[in-house]
Amino acid sequence: MATAQHYVWAGGHFLLLVCASRYLLAWLTFRSSGQSKLYFLSYFGALVSYAIVCYKSFGQGPQPAGSTLRRAMIDENVQYFILALFWWMSKPVPVSLIPFATFSLFHVLTFLRTYVLPHFFPPTPSVTAGQPAAQHPFLKKVHGWVKANYDPAMKLVAYAELLILVRVVLGAVTFQNSLLSPIIYAHFLRLRFYQFQFTQRAVAHVTSLIDGFVRKQGNPPILVSIWEKAQLLVAGWASFILVPQQPAAAGPGRR
Repeated sequence: MATAQHYVWAGGHFLLLVCASRYLLAWLTFRSSGQSKLYFLSYFGALVSYAIVCYKSFGQGPQPAGSTLRRAMIDENVQYFILALFWWMSKPVPVSLIPFATFSLFHVLTFLRTYVLPHFFPPTPSVTAGQPAAQHPFLKKVHGWVKANYDPAMKLVAYAELLILVRVVLGAVTFQNSLLSPIIYAHFLRLRFYQFQFTQRAVAHVTSLIDGFVRKQGNPPILVSIWEKAQLLVAGWASFILVPQQPAAAGPGRR
C-alpha cells in the first residue's frame, strides 16, 4: 500500500511529466517564448521526487558522515537531484528535460498500474478454485508496454544526455548559457558513464562514428592527431579518482 510520501513522490514525477511535455511541445513548435514557467515547474517536480528518494536513502537513521557523503556522491538519485537543482537555477536548456521526462513517464505508469488503476480495473476472479485472481488485462497491457519500451527509452536517454553536453558546450561558446554549465554537466556525464550501461554503449557508438569520419581517406593527418590526443585527454580525465560501479539496472528515481 502506498504511503503519503509515495504519493508526493509520484506527484512530483507527474508534475514533471506534464509540464515538461507541454514545454517541449511548445519548444519544438517554436512557441516556447513566455512558457518558461512550465520549464521551472518541471524541475520543481523533479526536485520534490528526487529529494524524497535521497532522503529515504541517506536521511533516515544515524550514519557515519564521511561514509554517507561518499555514498551520496556516487548515488545516481543524488546526482540527478543536484543536476535538477542546477537546471532549475539556470537559464532554460529545453533538451535537458528529455531524460527527466522519460524517467518520469515510466515512474508514473508503474505507480498508476500498481496503486491507482487496480481500483478501476480490479483483478479478474479465477475460474479455478483456490487460485488467486488474475490481473486485469488492461493492467497487463500497461505492464507489457513498460517492459517492452524500457530499453529503447534508456537508449534515448543516453543519446539525449550526450546531445545535452554538445548543447551546453555550444551554448557556452555563444553565451547562451554559463561557462560553468559544460563543466558541471561533463562531470555528471562522467559519473553516468561508469554507472549506466546505455551511456557506455552510446559513447562507444558516437566515438566510432567520429573516428570513422576523422580517419576517412583524404582528411589531413593533423585531424587524426588532434582526435587521438583529444581521446587520450578525455580518457585520462574520465578515469581520474573514480571507482567504477556496476552498471545501473534501472533509471534514477526508483524506490
